[in-house]
Amino acid sequence: MNFKLSLALFLTVLSISSARADDWPQWMGPRRDNIWREEGIIAKFPEGGPKVVWRAPVAGGYAGPAVANGKVYVTDYDAEGAVKQANFQRSEFTGNERVLCLDEATGKVLWKHEYSVKYDISYPAGPRCTPTVHGGKVYTLGSEGHLFCLDADTGKVLWSKDFNAEYGAKTAIWGYTGHPLVDGNRLICIVGGEGSFAVAFDKDTGREIWRALTSPEQGYSPPGILEIAGRRQLVLLRPDAVTSLDPQTGQEHWSVPYESDSNLVVMTPVVWRDYLFVGGFQNRNLLAKLGSDGMSAEVEWRNNAGHGISPVNVQPFVEEGVLYGFDSDGKLYGVELPSGERLWESTEPLADTGQDARPRPRRSGTAIIVRQGDRCWLFTENGDLIIAKFSPDGYEELDRAHILEPTNDAFGRPVVWCAPAWANRRMYVRNDQECVCVDLAAE
Repeated sequence: MNFKLSLALFLTVLSISSARADDWPQWMGPRRDNIWREEGIIAKFPEGGPKVVWRAPVAGGYAGPAVANGKVYVTDYDAEGAVKQANFQRSEFTGNERVLCLDEATGKVLWKHEYSVKYDISYPAGPRCTPTVHGGKVYTLGSEGHLFCLDADTGKVLWSKDFNAEYGAKTAIWGYTGHPLVDGNRLICIVGGEGSFAVAFDKDTGREIWRALTSPEQGYSPPGILEIAGRRQLVLLRPDAVTSLDPQTGQEHWSVPYESDSNLVVMTPVVWRDYLFVGGFQNRNLLAKLGSDGMSAEVEWRNNAGHGISPVNVQPFVEEGVLYGFDSDGKLYGVELPSGERLWESTEPLADTGQDARPRPRRSGTAIIVRQGDRCWLFTENGDLIIAKFSPDGYEELDRAHILEPTNDAFGRPVVWCAPAWANRRMYVRNDQECVCVDLAAE
């Protein structure tokens, strides 16, 4: 083999290896920041939409998949009888919550763990929390507070917790939604109960390491680790406060009062420079100014109608001083920080398409957003996948393809509410009937 050919082959292998594939082992991705860092992704959809690699049958649920080490993990609820939704009303159903492990290449079921659960929640289709995969284990949290640590290869139960039975917690009306967080040797969970709003367990044994805080209810905001003034802080949005803890000990750093409506707080707090933003249902938004040492916070502004955003199902993000996200009114906004001034709004992501297009109610309109390079990918409640760009000047849609049928119901309209996984140049997403794998690799 001559030198030029050898060099060409070497450079080809080098270029392939440099564009490595990544897993998506938990909610919001490897770094829990909703950034998809893979390259070699299509710029526009091929005619007819992206290729569906496989489809695997699943039962009901909102929980997004997790992808790690050649496997896809997804949870569902195999209910006895048809599940009916009810806004602000609890509904009782019996059935089995299941943890399914699928082969990433084929969608074939490799193992299954299931257990009987009686639901007494609103929107009882199934689990909400994306599995968390770490260190050869997968952690799952069901709608009624059943936490499991399973062997990722076999599904064997290594340890488990029942939050209601062990901590005296009562499931919130819309179920448990706080995706478990691995931090060091700790698995941090939103539990509930007296003095145990948040609990850190030894991730290998289930032994309790610390517990902290009491709130009127769990709310729906997952735990998040943020770096503030050079300190790693566990920042929790609760129905009655925004609180920072030391993730190693549970010791409180600071807390700012917050008044939620119906305990409906969903987003994880976001930080930009020395400001922290949170928002919830019915314009309950708040911007806090953080102390220079990261050990204090005070309210900059709160609860201004037409100001900031009030997210429900969609995690917002901040880029170069602009907050982007969906409000509970279903509109996408660009918001200047720290003023909170709305720069623009758009209804385009959730616009109806097709011959039977009709005006849709927008209440809690949902399109899950991830960033990838200089663009964003949105998976909408209509089952569409959108490639778009966000800027301080507005929203620019680049392309759109229909991926999955909305099989659920909310506010009188069909929806699919699921946070996809973005791994190995593919998207993995589910409704209440199937989990699909979609190829997004550039040729």
